[in-house]
Amino acid sequence: MSQIRHSPNAPTLVEAHAAGDVIDRHRHDDHQLIYVSTGVLAISTARGAWVASSDRAVWVPAGIWHEHRFYGQASLHSLGFPLDDAPLPDDSPTVLAVGGLLRELLIACTEPDLPGPEAGRLRAVLADRLRRAVVQPLVLPTPVDARLADACRIVEQDLVHPRSLGGLARTVGTSDRTLTRLFRTEFGMTYPQWRTAVRVFHAMIHLAEGSTVTETAHLCGWATPSAFVDAFTRTMGHTPGTHRSAAAAE
Repeated sequence: MSQIRHSPNAPTLVEAHAAGDVIDRHRHDDHQLIYVSTGVLAISTARGAWVASSDRAVWVPAGIWHEHRFYGQASLHSLGFPLDDAPLPDDSPTVLAVGGLLRELLIACTEPDLPGPEAGRLRAVLADRLRRAVVQPLVLPTPVDARLADACRIVEQDLVHPRSLGGLARTVGTSDRTLTRLFRTEFGMTYPQWRTAVRVFHAMIHLAEGSTVTETAHLCGWATPSAFVDAFTRTMGHTPGTHRSAAAAE
């Protein structure tokens, strides 16, 4: 059982983490922006799981319980924001695209011993950029209905072998129509859309841990590496090879 911690202040810091490191379930009284300049970080909440990487940052509003798990050697950049100074929505975690300028601001704002006046100026520019940042969600929502939860668990446990919606429905004791409705009402997506998201989610982790593009394509159930590259690129906006290089970059 993970420890449960209430840490009132979301820290502003940079720290290194090894593959497999876990930050147990906790919450803060202020907002937090989480970014990894190397590696991949999976952030789990009661609402779902989000991924932070070198081109994605995750905004976690105040009061939300969350847990971190690192994949690959990771450099974590965390920034706290007071309740009355939130540049992003405070109702749910949000995934943001991180371009060149935003990346450098995130790194600069978490430098150790940054002088106060300089930190203030950098923060002002960062807040402006965050308000204009493009939201690029890659989230795996947490299912509520037991049948949907069972279906998701079965698929995630064996991504190598594809399962049809009909076969999956029979396995969890429901109908095609009911399972289709559950995916749409709880997740806002179809079963194929969810399955693509879950495969890309796990592909990011495999790539960060050093798997090749070909190995990752097989582990996540794509018939060919080219099919994997196409699906990953359409979802993430860049190729898996680029993601693999960025996750490992110094």
